[in-house]
This record gives sequence, structure tokens and C-alpha cells, in this order.
Amino acid sequence: MGLEMVQMAPEEVVLEWTIDGRHRQPYGIVHGGVHCGVVETVCSIGASLHAAPRGQIVVGVENHTSFLRAVKSGRLRASAKPLHVGQRAQLWQADIVDQEGRLIATGRVRLFCMEASAAPPAE
Repeated sequence: MGLEMVQMAPEEVVLEWTIDGRHRQPYGIVHGGVHCGVVETVCSIGASLHAAPRGQIVVGVENHTSFLRAVKSGRLRASAKPLHVGQRAQLWQADIVDQEGRLIATGRVRLFCMEASAAPPAE
């Protein structure tokens, strides 16, 4: 999706990207699935930073993303912060803003923490 890492820390993860044709739906605005995918990605990275030192991986079990403002072009920034970090579950909040700081989309992702050895095999 062309995401660029800006900040990666256990208490905040920030990604940016420039909108192009691969992000737009037929009406020319950014597809809601892009916002959902970015919310899931930025939250998962943050959750992984907490889980990895414990020998765990994280998998998303719920993604609730709301679309607030349509956008066609420019640069977007997604930032995620933890709301709850437990041994088995985490809840993260993400916001996507445009260059003017206007809220474009917001979402929460609930993630399950599991032992890395229990992860399904990679294909």
C-alpha cells in the first residue's frame, strides 16, 4: 500500500502514505478497505512491539473502522496508541488524518496474543 514508517514505539506507531490510484475506488475517493487495512496494520505493529519480547505474536480478532471524511488526494498519516495491553489481549485505537490535521477515519482493533510456537505455518 506504499506505507512509510514514521515512528515505531510501544506507546505510539505512526505511518504515512501518499494517495495514488491503487488506493481509490471507482468514484475517485480512498476506498474504505484501505482505511481498514491501514488501521489494522498500524495497530498490529504496535501490539507486536508489546508481544514479541514475551515470545508472542498477535492476530487481529476485531477491526471497527469508521469513515468520517472522503479524501481523493494528498498525504495521510495514521497513528495508533494502546488502550489496553494485557497478556492475552490488546486493544488499540488508530486515527487517520490528512495534511491539514482533519480526521479522515478512526478505528479500534482488538488483538489476541498467542505463543509464537502456536502460530500457523507460513506458506
